[in-house]
Order: sequence, then structure tokens, then C-alpha cells
Amino acid sequence: MADPSPPPTTREWTLSDFDYVLPDELIAQHPAPERSASRLLDASGPLAADRRFRDLPGLLQPGDLLVFNDTRVIKARLIGRKASGGAVEVLVERVVGGVDPRVLVHLRASKSPGPGSRLRLGTDRPGGGFEVEVLGRAGPEGALFELAFPSEPFALIEQHGHMPLPPYIGRGKDATDDADDERRYQTVFAARPGAVAAPTAALHFDEAVLAALAERGVETARLTLHVGAGTFQPVRHERIAEHRMHREWFEVPMATAEAVQRCRARGGRVVAVGTTTLRALESAARDAPAGAPLVPGSRDTDIFITPGFEFRVVDRLITNFHLPRSTLMMLVSAFAGHERVMALYRHAVAERYRFFSYGDSMLLSRA
Repeated sequence: MADPSPPPTTREWTLSDFDYVLPDELIAQHPAPERSASRLLDASGPLAADRRFRDLPGLLQPGDLLVFNDTRVIKARLIGRKASGGAVEVLVERVVGGVDPRVLVHLRASKSPGPGSRLRLGTDRPGGGFEVEVLGRAGPEGALFELAFPSEPFALIEQHGHMPLPPYIGRGKDATDDADDERRYQTVFAARPGAVAAPTAALHFDEAVLAALAERGVETARLTLHVGAGTFQPVRHERIAEHRMHREWFEVPMATAEAVQRCRARGGRVVAVGTTTLRALESAARDAPAGAPLVPGSRDTDIFITPGFEFRVVDRLITNFHLPRSTLMMLVSAFAGHERVMALYRHAVAERYRFFSYGDSMLLSRA
């Protein structure tokens, strides 16, 4: 008898493994005229096909479960000034509840304000803005600032802030978002405020597609994951094993955990709408004993999904096209297979798909 083959070696993945060449003109600066008119690269089978997003219901089966992230994007970018007159820009990361809500933010200024400093935010908006107090540094390695708002934070943010468009959308950097951004950088089912970036795969859904899915017999469920600004932070280590993932708050309701169980029992497929939904579902599964259902409830997750990850819940994934060398490229490569994903991206570039938040999408099956 021949000696058994030695076990395969574990590949050490590097940042360069998730790089690709993207012409700047393929980065979508505006959404498609209609949500479901965007393109869909259907890679759910062995051969990829170029479709439109409105074709999605026909690609799913009765009994499948589609899970959405119902987070709502807040107007998290605030323009202001220090008491000295110096310019300041704030990007809200999280509102921390309690009797006296505190707001954790990323802050840009020529000189960082110290504890006790006063800032006036929303100075570019009618009314002159409102004043906040700097309580001090917070977060990992003091990367965030903790602010005390004078009244309910979400109301002030909505009144005085700008939509936090990603940095690759030019007018986002200039805080020149418009009314169309307020409508289109938000899903049609957004409900729970707290995200500082949209769950972009869900931006393609409109009422017509949702109605067609219901008619098809596809069940739907919701969860919440408040997308943080860390989603845009670059990976700074060439060895991805050295990267430390940012934390995001999520909640999986009991009804959604039960819907996943019912789907499994009837032989249906769990389809995650976006990487945020996938991260929440797999985090809830990671917290459960092996073979047990999801653990419902709310908590933070810092799950970092890279090739070799063992998926326990999601069978299919609807996702937009992601930045080169990003943690989301690592996630989709883990889900659908690295070589296949890189080939799909080369196809998308060659076929002039539109990339990133306002761009097109694809449907992936788990490898």
C-alpha cells in the first residue's frame, strides 16, 4: 500500500493576492437611473452570465430565504470649527446609548482638540450648527474622539450632517452630496439608524423586485448590522493574518434565526444580501455550539473572513464589486473561491461593469 499523501500545507495569504487592476472610469460616481436596472453578474452556476438585477427572482427557488440588513445610513459627516476658528471635520462612528448619549467620531483638524474643548458642528448648514464638548480619546489606540452632544444625537446629525459618501465618490470628499444621494444611498427598507456606510448590495432592490420575489415563493428576513467607517480603512499589513478587524454592532432577531432553521429544514438556500448580512449571520453561528442554530440577540463582531473560513449559514451571496486589497475582497474570495473570484473580476472589468457602492452586483454560490 502506498504511503498516504502528506496533508496539504496552509497557504499564507498576502495582500497582493487580492489585488486587481481597475480603470478609474469604472468607479461609479452615480447610481443607475433605476435601482433594479443595474447589471448583475450571475456566478451562481458553473458558467457566469451577464444579466440585469431585475432578473434575480428567476435565479432563486421557492423556499429559499433572502436575508436583508435593515440598517439606515445616518448623515454622519459634519463640517465645523473649533473655538479658535480652525476647521474641523467629523465622521460619526457610533452613538453610544444611555442616559447621556455619547458619540464616537473620527475627527480631522490641523491640531487635535483636547478634553474640555468645544466644537461647533454643522456650521455649513442653515442655522449655524450646534456646540459639542470633547470628552477625550476613545477606541483602539485612541483612534476615535468621544463627544457629548447637547441633545438627542440622531436628530442633530440628521438636521446638520451630510450623507457619508465613500471617499472614491468625489463629491463625498467635498461634502457636496445632494438630494438624490439622500434617497439612493439608502435602501428602500432602511429602518434602524446607525450606519455610516450603506449595505450596498441591497441598494439594487426596489418594490417591483421585492414583489416578484414574494410571488416566486422566496421567504425574506431581516437583521441589523450598523456599518462602521472602518469598512473603508485600508489593510496595512502585507501578511493578512496580521490585520485586526474593526468592530461593528449587529442584531439577529429570534424570528430571523427561526427563519434560517425553517429554510434548512425544507432544503432551501440561505441567501445573504451583502457582506454585512453575511458577517452578521456567520457571527451569530460562530457564537453557537457546533451544529446548533444561530444565537440571536445583539452584540459586536470583529469577524475576519479570509480563505479557509468555514461557512455555517450562507449558501449564496449577493454583493457589489469591492476595492482591490480590501477585507471584502478577502471575504468574497473565501466564499466563492479565490481563483474564481479573481476571474470574475477580470470579466467584470473587460465587460465594463460599474464598481463599488453605486455600481453593479453579482450573485455568488458558496464554493
